[in-house]
Amino acid sequence: MAWDTEGTRRRLRDAALAEFAARGFDGTTVSAIAERAGVNKERIYSYFGDKRKLWDLVLSSELDRMATAVELTGAGLDDIGEFAGATFDYHATHPELGRLLQWEGLQDGPPADAAARLEHYREKVARFADAQRGGVLDPAVDPGHLVFALIALAAWWQTVPQLASMITGATSDDLDERAHRRAFVVEAARRIAAPRQ
Repeated sequence: MAWDTEGTRRRLRDAALAEFAARGFDGTTVSAIAERAGVNKERIYSYFGDKRKLWDLVLSSELDRMATAVELTGAGLDDIGEFAGATFDYHATHPELGRLLQWEGLQDGPPADAAARLEHYREKVARFADAQRGGVLDPAVDPGHLVFALIALAAWWQTVPQLASMITGATSDDLDERAHRRAFVVEAARRIAAPRQ
C-alpha cells in the first residue's frame, strides 16, 4: 500500500493549525499535533523539521490564504470600505488567524516569515500612498497607520469576541449582528480614509 505523503502532511498542518490557535506555540506539543492528526509524531520531524518550522509554515500559510482571499488591487482602493469589509469577512470565517497572531505577539523571537510579510505590508502601504497621491484616499493620514487601522478595525471583532459581546450585547454567531458589524466596519473605513472636502 502506498503511503499518502501529501494527505499526511495536510492532516498534520490542519492539526497544527487547530492546536496552535488554541494553545499557542509554547502550549502546543508535537505529541498533541500528531495525536490530533492520527499520525506518528516522527512524521512532523520528517516532513517539517521541528515544531518551530511547522509553526512558521502554519502562520505564513494562513496569512497567504488571507492575502489571496482579500487581494488589494488598485481598483480595490476606490472603495476602501469594501476592502475593510472583505477583511472583516475573512476574519469572521477564519478566527484562528487572529488567535495565531495574538499568540505570536506574546512570544519572544522574530515573527514567522518576517521578510515576506514585511515585503507584503510595504507593498500595501505603497499602494495606499499611491491612492492618496491620486486623490482616492485622504493624504493627511499616514498610509502605514491607515493600513494598520483598517486591519485592526476589521479583525478585532473576532480577536476579542468576548469584549465585542459585552459591549454590543450580541454574539458573533448572530448573523444579523455580524452583518451589522460588517456594515459598521465598511462605513468607518470609508470615513477614516475619505479625502477631506
